[in-house]
Amino acid sequence: MKAALYLPVLILASTAATAAFAEAPVKVVETSKGKVVADAKGMTLYTFKNDKKDMSNCYDDCAKNWPPFMASDNAKADGAYSLVTRKDGKKQWAKDGMPLYLWIKDTKAGDVSGDGVKGVWDAARP
Repeated sequence: MKAALYLPVLILASTAATAAFAEAPVKVVETSKGKVVADAKGMTLYTFKNDKKDMSNCYDDCAKNWPPFMASDNAKADGAYSLVTRKDGKKQWAKDGMPLYLWIKDTKAGDVSGDGVKGVWDAARP
């Protein structure tokens, strides 16, 4: 009898956990350049001016230096955060339709060394 009471609670807890992981895993962090959007570890996310809305143009060497902020298979768009399909079919997070990237020269949470690189990379702003 007691097991039957716990089952609905377990199902609800499982559903809630799945929903939490499906949303964009981002947060806002304070940096030397103000507030920016960062990944769950606090690493700054960037946008690329050569991208188009809902389309990444950063592949090969570009993607080695600016790793795409990839989404899990169960990720779902949420508010300003959407998903862009890359050439290989994998999903990448985007903010306001612009794909998001990390920068290999940022070494710790809150670094913003990629902001302004070559005039085409910008820290994503909340």
